Amino acid sequence: MGYYYGIDWTYIILVLPAVLFSMWASAHVNGTYKKYSQYRNRRGITAEAASRYILDRSGLQHIRIEHVSGELTDHYDPTAQVIRLSDSVYGSTSIAAVGVACHETGHAIQHAENYTPVKIRTAIVPITNIGAKLSVPLIIIGLVLASLGEVFVYIAYAGVACYALCLVFQLVTLPTEFDASRRALSCIRETNLLVGDEYGGAKKVLTAAALTYVAALAVTIMQLLRFIIIVSGSRRRD
Repeated sequence: MGYYYGIDWTYIILVLPAVLFSMWASAHVNGTYKKYSQYRNRRGITAEAASRYILDRSGLQHIRIEHVSGELTDHYDPTAQVIRLSDSVYGSTSIAAVGVACHETGHAIQHAENYTPVKIRTAIVPITNIGAKLSVPLIIIGLVLASLGEVFVYIAYAGVACYALCLVFQLVTLPTEFDASRRALSCIRETNLLVGDEYGGAKKVLTAAALTYVAALAVTIMQLLRFIIIVSGSRRRD
């Protein structure tokens, strides 16, 4: 499997389906968020207020909540201990906004409790960033120099190993995101921030968001498999 008639079949067969899945997941989360952003919760509580309530209830009064520009740029910054909520979330009373804000609050609680996957992810971020930058250049250099000697193929394998670090990072990220949503939905239910069908709407938003991480993982797995096939094929030809 490789290049035939100028076509990269490894990409078409392995990676492209995962990319299409990722595109669908992205469109799905945007559509789901847009749908439930049109429904206001019965209590009239804003996303910021819901997040603040859960933080205080969890003994995390020191964590601040800030407004950040952009669309769905919501995140928790553990270094600054700040939850940043986007334009469409911060002051909104929609079911979708409350769900997203509570999800980010779930991340804050994870850090406060030293949730193991979060600790692992934080620890490997520096090496993962380096690996992501070096992986493709090393693979290309190794494949180009492979004609000069088999030993150079190991440069390409080093690039594959660097890319594998991205897979490790995503494997740790997946349970982190699912757990943050689980915590969010649990808090929403326990405190009755959203009731009845409102809870179901928030759950659909968070489930759709989690699916984007599954899709990203699928793309990385297929890309890694593609790199392994390409490098291994190069070694056989030599």
